Amino acid sequence: MSNFISTSGFLGQFIAGQHRAGRQGDVLKVSDPYDNSLLAEFLTASLDDVNEAFSVAEQAQKSWASKLPSERSAVFHRAAIVMDQYRADIVDLIIRETGGTHTKANAEWAATRAGMMEAAELPMRVEGRIMPINVPGKESRVYRVPLGVVSVISPWNVPLHLSNRSAAPALALGNAVVIKPSEETPICGGLLLAKIYQEAGLPDGLLNVVNGDIPVIGDAFTLHPVARFLSFTGSERAGRAIASRVANSPTLKHIALELGGNSPLLVLDDADIEQAVRAAVMGRFLHQGQVCMSTNRIIVDKNRYEEFTGLFVEHVSRLKFGDPKEADTVIGPLINARQLQAAQALVAQAKASGLRQLLGGEAQGQVLPPHVFAPVPEDSPLAQTELFSPIAQIFISENDRHAVQMANNTSYGLSSAIFSKDEGRALQLSMQIEAGMVHINDITVNDSPFNMFGGVKNSGLGRFNGEWSVASYTEDRWVTIQRTPLQYPF
Repeated sequence: MSNFISTSGFLGQFIAGQHRAGRQGDVLKVSDPYDNSLLAEFLTASLDDVNEAFSVAEQAQKSWASKLPSERSAVFHRAAIVMDQYRADIVDLIIRETGGTHTKANAEWAATRAGMMEAAELPMRVEGRIMPINVPGKESRVYRVPLGVVSVISPWNVPLHLSNRSAAPALALGNAVVIKPSEETPICGGLLLAKIYQEAGLPDGLLNVVNGDIPVIGDAFTLHPVARFLSFTGSERAGRAIASRVANSPTLKHIALELGGNSPLLVLDDADIEQAVRAAVMGRFLHQGQVCMSTNRIIVDKNRYEEFTGLFVEHVSRLKFGDPKEADTVIGPLINARQLQAAQALVAQAKASGLRQLLGGEAQGQVLPPHVFAPVPEDSPLAQTELFSPIAQIFISENDRHAVQMANNTSYGLSSAIFSKDEGRALQLSMQIEAGMVHINDITVNDSPFNMFGGVKNSGLGRFNGEWSVASYTEDRWVTIQRTPLQYPF
């Protein structure tokens, strides 16, 4: 690994353009999920560190917002060059910190780079409006202006991309950013991203990263009065707690919540079964199922169930699991022992309830082999659980209407997929599915620059990418010009 990305160069915090230790004094250890080897250890942030990060962000933002659009855009073009230059090192670090396989790590690298290229275009997409107004001699204008400082709380599963997905557009549109990554992935989730942007010439103070214990800095970060917008990606439980705190905080702020999912994949009776199987396997087992858009429920028409299930189990049985550093490994370790225990509890619950297990195996370290249960009853507790592990469940639908009913029988509504050779039929069903995103003849795991990303119901609030980012990270300002003096009544 190059000196540029060596973990020894990260000291836990990145504030005002400097890597430094936190002042709280507690130690945060970062380990490889596969072999538990120590990657780094940091001193955690204090409340003073948090306050300083927001203070320098507030100061730096004012001059940044006044930069020419082309000047802001250039930073992101240079960041993409840095991504290219250090691709192998970045991919390796993603594998070692997240436990992701080569497939997942390269996909995360590509998504992060694509987000930077998207951000490079955003400064040119901010538009104002001239509005009609019924007052003689008056002109009415609406400008789009940056919010100011944006705070980002990112998760551990796809940390580099999901931190950048909020930070890059916010910065491109003239804001400053403070990131609090997950304690599991403080490097990829923040410190590495800050290093890349610093190398790309982003001015000091615009992107700050604090790593600390939630009981110590959680509320201070979430409720900080300087931040005008809070972007959170994580569990529904944590999202609800954050939303409740923000709603009752002294300072109102915009908030975006990208929460859990229970994504269905519908296989209709006219589907290309082999392609549907490949998509279901990819959508379910990518990154051990630790993806919010992961295919959580596979719903197959009764006339194709036996064919689909046989091919699915055969395909899954060939997946290599184990060391994610080996290029052909498909399923690596779960992020920590807590996640493994939760997955094992789900398996035990499924067995205890009498579900038919078609594939399974004992954990090897934190690596859980792929599990398949089928057929799973619609009222099974498993059906309402975001599995976040390499466990697949297959359901049988009686017809299209029943398939849609099952797809919507969840409190979540993030992503979904439909497989059918009849595009019109699938399109009609797509409008009946209660999800923010529906993909026809593709996997549920989709995120593309300039295309809307977001869910409905308990999957969250707000939208990411493209013009939706412009709407999120800027606000309208109404300005009028009265050119003809008015006569006022008093």
